[in-house]
Amino acid sequence: MLPGEPDHDSGAPRVERVDAAGRPGVSTVWRIRSLEAARQVLRARHATTQAGFTAEAIPQGYLEHHPILVSDGPQHDEQRRKVARFWAPKVVADRYTGLMHDVADRLLADAVADGGCTLDELALLYTVEVTAELVGLTESSVPQMARRLESMFSQPPFDITRDDLGRTRRQWMQAARNGLLPVARLYLADVRPAVRARRREPREDIISHLLAEGYSTASILVECVTYGTAGMVTTREFIVMAALHLLDDDALRARYLAAGETERLAILGEIIRLEPVVGHLYRRAQRPIDVSDGGETWTIEPGDLVDVCVRQGNADPRAVGESPLDLCPGRPLPTGVGEPVLAFGDGEHKCPGQPLALQESDALLVRLLALEPRLEAEPELGWDHLIAGYWLRGARLGLGEAGRPRRGPRTRTSARIPTFLRGLTRRRPEKTS
Repeated sequence: MLPGEPDHDSGAPRVERVDAAGRPGVSTVWRIRSLEAARQVLRARHATTQAGFTAEAIPQGYLEHHPILVSDGPQHDEQRRKVARFWAPKVVADRYTGLMHDVADRLLADAVADGGCTLDELALLYTVEVTAELVGLTESSVPQMARRLESMFSQPPFDITRDDLGRTRRQWMQAARNGLLPVARLYLADVRPAVRARRREPREDIISHLLAEGYSTASILVECVTYGTAGMVTTREFIVMAALHLLDDDALRARYLAAGETERLAILGEIIRLEPVVGHLYRRAQRPIDVSDGGETWTIEPGDLVDVCVRQGNADPRAVGESPLDLCPGRPLPTGVGEPVLAFGDGEHKCPGQPLALQESDALLVRLLALEPRLEAEPELGWDHLIAGYWLRGARLGLGEAGRPRRGPRTRTSARIPTFLRGLTRRRPEKTS
């Protein structure tokens, strides 16, 4: 947790206004820690615009189609409607289940032959290959594309409450260099060959759809970056986190391996409720929004920045019940709220890739855990400002020995790591600036 940041259990207000009066270039911020209030904000259709993922720093007018992740209003609705067929649960199950199984089996066979693997590297290769098929990035090397996507996250920190993001001139230059070079490499090595192939022979994937909609190559590149980072890299983090939870709890792991798919997905939904990869959802109010909670009402004014604190909303005891920081699959939830709660967002910007993310995570994890891996080195835990979420690197798994393996000696790479599985939510920063 960052110095001076409030702990999840510190009694912070459920709805809090942080006034920026007298501070030029700094937004008034509303921090929402209540599930009820969060859903009201996220479902206030067309009353807010996307402010997360540095959306407000993206230049307007250069692309004929604004990227789906950061577009708003009727344009966003139309984009979502047209791509919905690629993400529907039945489509994911019918079209991509076999691919998930094949990729998982091949990568795990290689890992067993090597005697083990680094969990985040395994998960990255897996998620990139599966999602690349759906997007249409299939004309290049998966391992090399994975590295190109991963390099995009090497960015200096920023303060989303400030108009200039709180960056110095040098940091902006660093951000441009670290962002534009990987994007250029992705275009030359991955996107351009895929676009050329689909111009010759369209397929049932997102790039072919974008070409049919008249998207330019530049606009397709931006969408591929969006799907690459949101659909591949973030799912990698969840797979690592879910595997660590399941390895840490013998009873939960046994239940998961014995369960059918529906129950396994519910277990994964509870894990991501507790450990959401994206920890904050930011919106900019464009119209007054009335928010109520517990008998109190507040009005968010146009221009105010809204910070929906996903971890706190997901652990709201009024919504998720007693012991909100415990991992309890099957806990009662309010009507209309699924196991992930806010982990995939809500409202018009709710992540359309939720079915794919959970099903592909399950396909890999159920096969990995059946091999009875042993955790030989615990991961390093870090924070990514762009997605306002965690990353986990370096968890080493041993594979391939007969019989029930014992836990191997653990290499502690961080003083914080030995307890992070027991309520990581408690120690995550609410505000990263």
